[in-house]
Amino acid sequence: MDMTRPEQIEIRWHGRGGQGAVTSAGMLAEAAYYAGFKGVSSAPAFGAERRGAPVTASTRLANATLRHFSQVENPDMVVVLEDSLLVTANAVNGLGAKGYVIVNSHLAPEELGLSNGFRIATADADSVAEEIELRVSGVIMVNTAMLGAVAKATGLITLEHIERVLNHTFSPKAARKNIEAARMTYECTRCAY
Repeated sequence: MDMTRPEQIEIRWHGRGGQGAVTSAGMLAEAAYYAGFKGVSSAPAFGAERRGAPVTASTRLANATLRHFSQVENPDMVVVLEDSLLVTANAVNGLGAKGYVIVNSHLAPEELGLSNGFRIATADADSVAEEIELRVSGVIMVNTAMLGAVAKATGLITLEHIERVLNHTFSPKAARKNIEAARMTYECTRCAY
C-alpha cells in the first residue's frame, strides 16, 4: 500500500547492537534520495550500547532541504528488527495514530497486540536470512531484508532503489545476497491497513 508522499516523514529504527539498525537507517535515506526525496538524513543514537543491547537510529525524508537533525522522538514510522523490542524498548512510544509499525516477526500483524489505529506490517526476515544464509560473524542479519518490508508497506522506495544502494555498499557477492533478502522479505510482508 502506498503511503501518501508527505512533506516530511520521520522514521525511528529499533534493533539490538550488531543487527545493523544504524546501517539500515542510512541505506533507507540513500534509497529515498534515489526515489526523489530532496532532503534525507540518518543519525544513530549512541550511549553505552553493546552487542545485543537495544539501540535506535533515525531517518528523515523530506521533499525539501532538511534543517534539523536531532533524534526522532515522535516518528511517523517505526521499523523494528526484533519483535521483542515492541515491549522491552517500547518501540511504538511517540508514534501517533495511523503511524506505520513495520516489524520483523513471524506473527501476522493482528497477532502483535498493538492498538491505537497503527498501520502494521510484519515480515519474517529471520526466516529469509536463515534461508539464504545471510550471516555476519555467525549472526543472521535482517537489516537489509527489512528494507524490502519498508518498500512493500509504504511505497516510499522500490526494490530498484534498494538494489542500487546495496550494489553501491557491498561487494558483488554480498550485494546479491542482500538484494535477494530484500526481495524475499518484500514478497512475504503482510500489511494490516
